[in-house]
Amino acid sequence: MRRLALLAAATTLLLVPAAAPAHSPGHSVFPKLIALPDGWQPEGIDIKHKSFYVGSIPTGAVYRGDLRTGQGAPLVPAHEGRAAIGLKVHHKQLWVAGGPTGKAFVYDARTGADVAEYTLATGTPFINDVAIGRREAFFTNSRAAEVLAVPLRGGPVRQIPITGDFVQTGGPTATNLNGLAVAGRHTLILVQSNAGKLFAADTRTGVARAIDLGGADVVNGDGVLLLGHTLFVVQNRLNQIAVIRLSRDLAQGTIVRTITDSAFDVPTTIAAHGRHLYAVNARFGTTDPQPAKYNVVRVP
Repeated sequence: MRRLALLAAATTLLLVPAAAPAHSPGHSVFPKLIALPDGWQPEGIDIKHKSFYVGSIPTGAVYRGDLRTGQGAPLVPAHEGRAAIGLKVHHKQLWVAGGPTGKAFVYDARTGADVAEYTLATGTPFINDVAIGRREAFFTNSRAAEVLAVPLRGGPVRQIPITGDFVQTGGPTATNLNGLAVAGRHTLILVQSNAGKLFAADTRTGVARAIDLGGADVVNGDGVLLLGHTLFVVQNRLNQIAVIRLSRDLAQGTIVRTITDSAFDVPTTIAAHGRHLYAVNARFGTTDPQPAKYNVVRVP
């Protein structure tokens, strides 16, 4: 009888499938869509560890959230007369491009407190994006053929006129230089939004060489992300991200594919975490942006 009982129990165990683990290896519990506060009007995003930071264009505020839970709260409060376009986290500081203010703002990435403020350009500038180098933070001015460099430890602003193959086009308010990435000790990759071109520029001289895309273009190019020799270029109003394989000398690039997603709604900038990109939906053209809903989209 004991043998029969053991045999019956073993048969039962064989017939009942093993329970699957709550999350199989490689399965991610990170949400695909992360909601931002209503009316936020975002543009720039960056990621530090598992925290993400997204700026608010009209208020200058910066929201900090958790990639795992999607929860967060404003880190930098709204400031009268400020704006937040592109942004980057560097160590314990948050560097923010100030758009039409012509300024760069630096905040404490832990508390959101003011650290520094720099006047980069006067007149009718649009300080659009920022990239962090070894010793300087670099900012594009979309309305002038220039990049502005600010020492990371503080000091005078250095103007870098962009020359060589680059030509400013489209009138005084056209969006020319936009996203940028550090590609070496003295090299920046720059995207010219309205012309759909890419350039490799020397940060010492400002001389820019066009990157040959073999007849293709990245029109509406906005934020960029460089990972090794692969450049991701967000094409905002086209609702796609171009994936470009660059030659080692940055003379040529090949668009190997484009990333699209049904959740894209005029994405502007991206940041990476693990094997995923996070794109922020700016929803440019929304008829009533103040109460509108905004979010961040996670894509492979």
